Amino acid sequence: MNEVSSRKLASFAFSLPAQGCPKGLFSLLLLVMFFVPAHLLGQTPITTWHYDNARSSADTTETLLTPANVNKVNFGKLFTLPVDGFVVGHPLYLPGVAIPGQGTHNVLYVGTMHDSVYAFDADSGSSTPLWTTSLLNYSPAGATPMPASLKQATATTGWSEVGIVSTPVIDPVSGTLYVVAETYENGQVFHRLHALDVTTGQEKLGGPATIVGTYTLNGVTSVFKDFFQLNRPGLLLANGNIYIAFGSNCCNAASQGWVIAYSASTLQQQGAFDAEPGKTLASIWQKGAGISADTDGNIYAETGEGYYAAGTNLSTSVFKLTQVGSSLSLMDWFTPWNHASLSSHDQDLCEGILILPDQPGPFPHEAIAIGKEGTVYVLNRDNMGQLCATCTSDTQIIQELPKTVGFESGTPVYWNNIVYFTGSAYPVMAFTLSNGTLVAPAGVQSIKIGGSGNAFVTSNGTRNGVLWFVNGNALWAMDAITLKLLYTTNLAANGRDTVPPMAHFATPVGADGKVFLGTQNSVVGYGLLPALSVTAGNGQTGTVATLLPVALKVQAMDPYTHTVFAGLNVTFSDGGKGGVFNPGVAVTDQTGTASTTYTLPKLSNTYTVTASTPGYTVATFTEKSVPGPVKGLYRWSGNAQSAAVTTPLPAAVVTKAEDAYGNGVANIVVTYNDSGSGGTFSPNPITTASNGLASTTYTTSTTAAILTGKIAATATNLTPMKFTETVTAGPAANIVKTSGDGQSAPPNTTLTQALVVKVTDQYGNVVPGASVTFNDGGAGGTFSANPMATTTTGLASVNYTTPATSGSGIINAAASGVSTPVTFSYTVQ
Repeated sequence: MNEVSSRKLASFAFSLPAQGCPKGLFSLLLLVMFFVPAHLLGQTPITTWHYDNARSSADTTETLLTPANVNKVNFGKLFTLPVDGFVVGHPLYLPGVAIPGQGTHNVLYVGTMHDSVYAFDADSGSSTPLWTTSLLNYSPAGATPMPASLKQATATTGWSEVGIVSTPVIDPVSGTLYVVAETYENGQVFHRLHALDVTTGQEKLGGPATIVGTYTLNGVTSVFKDFFQLNRPGLLLANGNIYIAFGSNCCNAASQGWVIAYSASTLQQQGAFDAEPGKTLASIWQKGAGISADTDGNIYAETGEGYYAAGTNLSTSVFKLTQVGSSLSLMDWFTPWNHASLSSHDQDLCEGILILPDQPGPFPHEAIAIGKEGTVYVLNRDNMGQLCATCTSDTQIIQELPKTVGFESGTPVYWNNIVYFTGSAYPVMAFTLSNGTLVAPAGVQSIKIGGSGNAFVTSNGTRNGVLWFVNGNALWAMDAITLKLLYTTNLAANGRDTVPPMAHFATPVGADGKVFLGTQNSVVGYGLLPALSVTAGNGQTGTVATLLPVALKVQAMDPYTHTVFAGLNVTFSDGGKGGVFNPGVAVTDQTGTASTTYTLPKLSNTYTVTASTPGYTVATFTEKSVPGPVKGLYRWSGNAQSAAVTTPLPAAVVTKAEDAYGNGVANIVVTYNDSGSGGTFSPNPITTASNGLASTTYTTSTTAAILTGKIAATATNLTPMKFTETVTAGPAANIVKTSGDGQSAPPNTTLTQALVVKVTDQYGNVVPGASVTFNDGGAGGTFSANPMATTTTGLASVNYTTPATSGSGIINAAASGVSTPVTFSYTVQ
């Protein structure tokens, strides 16, 4: 059949009216409907490598997985399905398949290197297959998968055996799965194309067909040699044929790059093409990527290193084939100008070909290829450019980005007019397309974690894009717009999501809310974890230490089938914040519901309550507690301060209105007073804030004093809360004599009375600690201390010893900061 997305074919068939439908077309409809019931028509099959023959690597029908829920909390490992060998090609998927005697299932199809094909239920996680087929049963007795050691593939790949390597392909119309198996039979190697019924695994169409091939060019015939060939690229269904590509098995002695076609309806050969006739190598590897086809049925592939000769031997090239009757014809090709250097340094072309949708601009039909070294080639499919032998760059093609996207980037991914590259140990890069060319540099780059695997995107149309790929032995997911890391199995909680060891070049694929990944002995399914969701009681407000009016309820449900789960123990917790649950562990009932009551903690706050059970996402409630009735006023801050007269205290005076548990109570009117001491409060009165605090600034009066308990905060029906503050004198403003003036004494004799002065501020408050200096104008007398600091009563006192000479004298006493001193007189007799 013509190259059409398998999904579109199925949808087309489903849309046909039964009444008046031509007999042949109606039969086609019945063939499809026998494995896709009506209630599953909206689901998305995976019938070929990375979704379509263009190898866009984008599933744009994903409605469950989004950047919002692909994270370590909501997304993780759902199941592990054991198989009997390495899984290299990615699984395929069909929704709604009617399995005889077992009902209807969404089915996952898996091929292994042990030459087995499995059909699993993709939803239940049951390790028991719906059916299993060993393709060894269609070979002579004693046949085994090819030992990897004989093919010299173990050092590079780590494989122990070689059986089914490539990704199979499904024809959803006929319900046929096509798969290539390699077997070892009495010292000989065989490749066979099998056609299996998707409902039973039984062989169809008289198969299998043993793969053989000859290709004649210029009178010289090449013969396909099984032992030296390996079918790594995914199979292609186009033009009504199955196209199978081959390359070296790592023993390069006689390997060549082959494409061989077989009829999808008869398994009869429909042509063969050899990319390296008369020579060796030119392998078609593509890191497992399926060979591509455009909407006209033309076929595209890349080749590895080898012996190049323009038009005949196409190593390190991209070539285009067309089906002409029962033969394959070379139509065009592209070879990089530096192909010889690339080939000799193992920097050949070994990734898949992306066929772009029709582009605006001068070249509507384009393809994007990439080489190992990270050079990107944008090609015109209508004129691929072949080789410019005299060039030092590939000017004959649409665009070339030399060594731009990292080593072994994998097949480019196309989504939403963006092309993605995931080079090894390199940032993931997203380039926008404009008129058929990549806008360079990349519009968005990730952190340096590129995985060099074959990436893919899941999205709901142009929304909710997630880019998936393998990096090391881990699955990674990024927001397809921002390239922000969303999830990796390496970072998942408690290592629950760890990927078992994978096969060399294994690649993931996703559909209908799940991502599937083959390993060395299993297929692992990742997806949205079963969820506990809140159904009642969220967002309540209550008084501290009281029971919330509505019980907290959660429901345990599968996000895919909406099945509810009874009998689960659900633990409710507020993280030890002091609330009380009754019960603390509740069991889900027949509706999957678990319920508890919640008594709020004694502290007013907003609380996060969780409901959890192992293996399920956690449900979260947000509850708020508010204070109870006010019980009293309490000093919060600002007590025992000191300030000079007529100045504010250094800090605010703050009172807290509290309930019985010490929570601040809002909207209580607090009035301050200082028992008539003459100071002022601003503001006053004050309404308590949401934290229960009432804050005011106190400015002292003109009287210095210790206001013990005289500042009080009062509120209606509450006991006043008292503060003690100290008002100190202002700066020295006046000095007066209090005693010692007018005395007389003999020479060198101490006056009977001390000389005493008093220092006050401008309001008459005594000033302690003021410095007072005495002097007798050089008369020769002496003072017991000089200068002297005033006491707490504002007094400064000194004794004076008279000079040796008789006569009258004057003593001045001056206070620091006071402009006019006081004068004492004395007489020396």
